[in-house]
Amino acid sequence: MSDTDKKKALVTGASRGIGKSVASMLASLGYDLYMTCHKNGVLLDKFAEELEEQYGIKCNCYTFSISDEEKVAKMFQDIPYLDILVNNAGISYIGLLTDMTYKEWQEVIDTNLNACFLTCRAAVPEMVRRRQGKIINISSVWGNVGASTEVAYSASKGGMNAFTRALAKELGPSNIQVNAVACGVINTDMNQCFNEEEMKMLIQEIPSDRIGQPEEVAELVKFLCTGNEYLTGQVITLDGGWT
Repeated sequence: MSDTDKKKALVTGASRGIGKSVASMLASLGYDLYMTCHKNGVLLDKFAEELEEQYGIKCNCYTFSISDEEKVAKMFQDIPYLDILVNNAGISYIGLLTDMTYKEWQEVIDTNLNACFLTCRAAVPEMVRRRQGKIINISSVWGNVGASTEVAYSASKGGMNAFTRALAKELGPSNIQVNAVACGVINTDMNQCFNEEEMKMLIQEIPSDRIGQPEEVAELVKFLCTGNEYLTGQVITLDGGWT
């Protein structure tokens, strides 16, 4: 198989958590990977080596802020085309809105929403030319219903949901599907803000009586990558029946 025939995917925020599980899933399906992280470059490089050895695919790793326009553009100089784009990179801020600085607000919006614009803007032209491609945005239930003390995070994920629906309509005629996964509580480092007692109380509110695993998110992403091409413009909630 020539390099031009290889399936290629970009996963942002791939060094841990959901992004890492999604990258592993795509590697198992034979995708060459482009993976980003903000600070865990050594960890990402080691992960890439493991995937290459296990699945015989190629990985390219990038360590920078995914909201940096120039660096995103430079990365895409290495990417001839993408079959799959997974916008997973995200950060949160927990605290009262009145205690939040404008810089902190901008950082959340930049990382969670503006970066999605940057990667999609760069990936879409070649997808349109090839008349194929799938974009999956990793969102949150807070983008659907909002969360007290997480206003910026909720706003960014709500924006991502609207972005998903609108872009799906724009790209539908070009046979490109755009969907989002609105995650509930998933077992990632983002939940280290909860102590043991708080986590127990949270689990009591979830009908499935547990939190989700990154691998379960990856399984849903797999379906969106390989499944029904008539499924587009959807924000699919994965939260154990919580919201």
